[in-house]
Amino acid sequence: MRKKGVEKNTVKGRKPLWIAILSIIAWLVISSVAGPTFGKLSTVQENDNAAFLPDSAESTLASKITVKFSDSSNDQIPTLLLFLGDLNPASNPAKLGKIQQYLDQLGDKKLPESGKPLNSYFVPGFPIQAIPSPDGKAALVNIALNSEIVEERIEEKPTLSIIIDFMREDLEKNFATQEITTHVTGFGGIFADLFGAFGSIDSTLLLTTLLVVSIILIIVYRSPLLWLLPLFSAITALSLAGTIVYFAAKANLLDLNGQSQGILSVLVLGAATDYALLLIARYREELHHHASRFDAMKVSLRGVFEPILASGSTVIAGLLVLLLSDLSGNRGLGPVGAIGIAASMLTVLTFLPALLVVFGRWIFWPKIPRFDDVDEQLSGSWAKIGNLVDRNPKRIWISTAVLLTVLAAFSFTLKADGLANTEAFTTKTDSVIGLERLGEHFPSGEGSPVEIVVKEGDVAKASSALLSVPNVASVEPVVAGQKIPGMPIPPVKVVEGKVLLNATLKVAPDSVEARNTIPEIRAAVHAVDKDILVGGGTAVQYDTDVASRHDNRIIIPVVLIIIGIILGLLLRSILAAGLLLLTVVLSFMATLGVCQLVFDHVFNFAGADASFPLFTFIFLVALGIDYNIFLMTRVREESIKLGTRKGVIKGLTVTGGVITSAGIVLAATFAVLGVLPLVFLAQLGFAVAFGVLLDTIIVRSLLVPALVHVIGPKIWWPSKLQHENK
Repeated sequence: MRKKGVEKNTVKGRKPLWIAILSIIAWLVISSVAGPTFGKLSTVQENDNAAFLPDSAESTLASKITVKFSDSSNDQIPTLLLFLGDLNPASNPAKLGKIQQYLDQLGDKKLPESGKPLNSYFVPGFPIQAIPSPDGKAALVNIALNSEIVEERIEEKPTLSIIIDFMREDLEKNFATQEITTHVTGFGGIFADLFGAFGSIDSTLLLTTLLVVSIILIIVYRSPLLWLLPLFSAITALSLAGTIVYFAAKANLLDLNGQSQGILSVLVLGAATDYALLLIARYREELHHHASRFDAMKVSLRGVFEPILASGSTVIAGLLVLLLSDLSGNRGLGPVGAIGIAASMLTVLTFLPALLVVFGRWIFWPKIPRFDDVDEQLSGSWAKIGNLVDRNPKRIWISTAVLLTVLAAFSFTLKADGLANTEAFTTKTDSVIGLERLGEHFPSGEGSPVEIVVKEGDVAKASSALLSVPNVASVEPVVAGQKIPGMPIPPVKVVEGKVLLNATLKVAPDSVEARNTIPEIRAAVHAVDKDILVGGGTAVQYDTDVASRHDNRIIIPVVLIIIGIILGLLLRSILAAGLLLLTVVLSFMATLGVCQLVFDHVFNFAGADASFPLFTFIFLVALGIDYNIFLMTRVREESIKLGTRKGVIKGLTVTGGVITSAGIVLAATFAVLGVLPLVFLAQLGFAVAFGVLLDTIIVRSLLVPALVHVIGPKIWWPSKLQHENK
């Protein structure tokens, strides 16, 4: 037994102490600059789906021409004002007259936040006319907002959201007493509600994530002070990553949207805390074996540097493969996430070690690790789990593999063919309610038509072809001027020999059914002329779904190949790399199966976005492989000393607690995405949280150790370790 004691304050000990202090000062300076910049991250977001599509997409090509048909040089955002009540023009013309009178004055009303009249945000020359419904119970108005306001902000709040909020409040104030119900919907209303949801990222999401991580760290360490160090390190990593992303997005080096920003926050806080847990656990272990805390940290860093670097590199590589995506939003998430992971690794491997050695052993109070050569991790519940695997490895791997396979079978029934905008929110917003009520009185596609660009000589043939498509309600060409009731219809507008046809659908323009109508429309008009272009909001959503499915086919195999190569190099074994990769893929498929069951029977979601499988795969496989890396690097280290079968039990025992804690932290941080009222993020949060727990509790704790135990030394093929004599 080594003698317990206090480290001597030697000259040798002062040098690393001063290095640690200088490191802390440097990081505090970085944080003082990065913190305020991180707060401005939401000001460089781009949330327009059309901007994410490749230039080759048909809807993108169409938009470059349709913009020429506007009296403005800018495109427009259709924003629908829906009035509900007794609005029959024959029996109650006064109410309809009051609505039109209000509309005539709407553009002159000033927006308080900017002091500008509303019509300065409208597309010039676009008529604002109330159209009564055939049943006389509703009236619809299309306000064409200038699309440039999507990029504008007033006091760091999206201008579009401010305009929509103002109109909703003003409509309520003017018509609530007249027995008329109003809604602001269409793409303008939906975008505004989306911006409002993403606005919660800066406050609700971040604060909730920090609270959850804090509670878990306090429970894990059972210390009033220690939990502050990994949390502070994670916050520092997030501020550094956010600052780099801010300047990169501002310089147009990458695309950032609200979704990417939300994922960045939970990814960095989760990953940085995971790495911190691994370092602190190894440091606590080494403090029992070294009198000097500096020596203990040196050994700890040597032990965790390789697995943290390999883990982070795996996640970074997986994320950067998103650069192959057809969607610029996905391409943007790749470097955004990679920057976050790199910042997490850098912070945990430099800032956190400096904090730990400066504070000394007492930071672990009340359970201070003494210099006594005792390995406290070799007792407790994980020692029992290790003994269980040691006694019944074959039974354990077969039973867990069968369970995962059964769950994976349900993954093939997952409905990931897209969601309507009305289905994209976990709660019903005003725009969602408005679209639902609009469909009760007008053709659901009213106000958001499919836009078809045709040659002037093909107008009749194209119109006839369009009307042959079952879901098309009507087709009208864009005219040169305003349509005024009782007056002759203006001539068809011709631009560069082309005419723009607006096809109104019988179904909601943002619905899955409407999107599925786009290929039918394209097939019909391309039979007339293959150069006809079909665009509009519905076509943009369809092309986005097509691009997402393309990404799934290309990116997933590439990620698997890259991760397999990294694992092979890390473990010096092809067989071990292949085995880990297979188990993580099986875990991913099982997670998708559970998602299908839960989404369908518990949450009653209408389906999932087409990009959901890809995002889930990237985070589950790239992050899920982390825990196998943490486990197997330690197993390899112990196998060299003890032999493979004893080494895997020792590795499982000493890493069980910290890896499980890390899994719980990561699962909790992603689960926090559920606080945002968006179905996609709620689904992604559930999938990653459940998948990480499944991987941590079943795959890493039981399946992998049991398989390695059964296979024995041959698991290290083709390295020399496969020929061990122990």
